[in-house]
Amino acid sequence: MVRYTSARTTDRAPADTDRTPANTGRTPADTGRTSADTGRTSADTSRTSASDGSRTAAAALLTPRFRRPRRAGRATALGAAALALALPLAACSSDGGSHEPAGGAGSSAAGAAPSPSPTPSADPDAYRRALTGALSPLDSALRTVDGAREGTSLNKALETAATRAEAAADALQTAAAPDDALAGNSQLATALRALGQDLRSARGNGGRCATSPRVELDTAHGPQSVKAAGRALKALGYDASLRLPRTERARHRRPANGTFVRDGSRGGLGRLTINNGTSSDAVVTLTRGTRTAFSVYVRKGAKATVRSVNSGSYTVYFTTGEDWNGRKSSFTRGCSFEKFDDRANFRTVRVAGGTQYTVLTFTLNKVFGGNASTSTVPPGEFPS
Repeated sequence: MVRYTSARTTDRAPADTDRTPANTGRTPADTGRTSADTGRTSADTSRTSASDGSRTAAAALLTPRFRRPRRAGRATALGAAALALALPLAACSSDGGSHEPAGGAGSSAAGAAPSPSPTPSADPDAYRRALTGALSPLDSALRTVDGAREGTSLNKALETAATRAEAAADALQTAAAPDDALAGNSQLATALRALGQDLRSARGNGGRCATSPRVELDTAHGPQSVKAAGRALKALGYDASLRLPRTERARHRRPANGTFVRDGSRGGLGRLTINNGTSSDAVVTLTRGTRTAFSVYVRKGAKATVRSVNSGSYTVYFTTGEDWNGRKSSFTRGCSFEKFDDRANFRTVRVAGGTQYTVLTFTLNKVFGGNASTSTVPPGEFPS
């Protein structure tokens, strides 16, 4: 038996204090300042007697009524006079003008700049026309994708639709949208760019292990984003509908374990057992020269035995993946293509007392002590 196995102050207090008689603890420097103020006030007193009368009366009212020692009488009178004369000075400047704060209410009103006029919103009807002009060519291209047959025709339609989706996005970015449609317009332009990328990425390569473009589009985000943006604009009264191409859900086609995907003439006594310890389903194919003898489906974690193998030398190929496409004789997702480097030789001979035949076991996963190496095969060279 042969076994093959693989593995973040104000500072006005001093000035105001000098003018108030309550600060009795003045320093010599302060007293000199008061004398100067009194001299200036004497000059001002000659202006009107009426003012003096009112000032004296004010001083009389402000003079505290309590008995002081006789020596202090003159000082008190002088302090009262200084107080009475200091009061009007607080409200007048040296040039007779009032101390109106700079930038007051009058000046603020005079210097205020006029507010700008609001920019008028874009015309909704004009925006609707721009929206139609941007989306119509794309809608036509998407209809072509919807009806195209898988292969070269569908790939060409996907490329045209991708180019028109990008052109529509450019047109919407320069369109004047009304205030209520600004956010929706920007959302749609962004979604159209994503749609263009998805359409281009979905194109099939026409070979084996190629997921259908319609399956790719079914899980893409671009078409869903376009639908959401279109619904938001339609709710505001702007028609942004597009006929997106039909898609297909990912399939999980799996023949039963041991199913012959292809079976030729078998009449010998040889026996082949295949252990699939990989995480994917597999199809094992034996060829003699350029002809395929048989192909058998082996599910992951299972084994299958092929009986009646004819005598001869065979090359053993195997492919793994998900979702078997019988028409292409290939998986459509996550597939790989390999072959065993050693050939499988089957012999059937008659010996004394009976017949001797070959029984082989191939293990697709790597195992400890395995003696069969494998090589990667280009998909185009894998037998049908």
